[in-house]
Amino acid sequence: MTHSRHAGRTVLVTGAGGGIGAAIARLYCEEGAAVALLDADADKVQQQGVALRDAGFAVAWAQADVANFQDCAAACERLQGELGPIDTLINNAGISPKHHGAPAPIWTMAPDEWLRVVDINLNGSFNLVRVLAPGMVERRFGRIVNMSSVAGSAFLPIVAAHYSATKAAVIGFTRHLAGELGPFGITANALAPGRIETPLLKTVSAQANQAVVDETPLRRLGTPLEVARAACFLTSSESDFITGQVVDVAGGWLMR
Repeated sequence: MTHSRHAGRTVLVTGAGGGIGAAIARLYCEEGAAVALLDADADKVQQQGVALRDAGFAVAWAQADVANFQDCAAACERLQGELGPIDTLINNAGISPKHHGAPAPIWTMAPDEWLRVVDINLNGSFNLVRVLAPGMVERRFGRIVNMSSVAGSAFLPIVAAHYSATKAAVIGFTRHLAGELGPFGITANALAPGRIETPLLKTVSAQANQAVVDETPLRRLGTPLEVARAACFLTSSESDFITGQVVDVAGGWLMR
């Protein structure tokens, strides 16, 4: 059901070509926002954008590698030209490489793979904040949600060291943003999903995924929509006095 909790807002969602990002973009549309979709895969982001536009929503989309600052700056300039100033940023883009269904042990990990994960999962969040924060500061309003993971707070054997390290760094980055940008009316929070039903599930064995489910108090996987709902809450007026927080969307996995 469409409602207007985010009417008048312009939201940018990175990694919006599928999975959690696509669910977040659609929910913001349904809540009345104008939504800009950004993804490294030009075909996927166009497919999502066209589907939302055909459904009657105000959307624009662009292809960009979030690890490339100039790409981000150019894409944001074009997207804001179409939709207006972006006041809400969802830094969702991220990768978690696997090798034959398993993460690379630290003693075999290629340095290039480490750097690529850091570039996308951490530097990508910096790049979008760096591009959009000046406008938020000038307008004295902004909402930022960065995507961490339960792997940023605990050992999760189905991911590798680079993923865990970047997701922990995202938490520190978010808390710093909350302190630095708070005086300008900008909030910054992080989401820490557990195992979510996305195509990434297929990068590891069914047994590995089931092991996570068995350790989760709710005994199931999460859904992209559940993560999207948390993002929308953290950027709505209902959470105006919430900043610098990490919200786990993990079915209680961290309590184990």
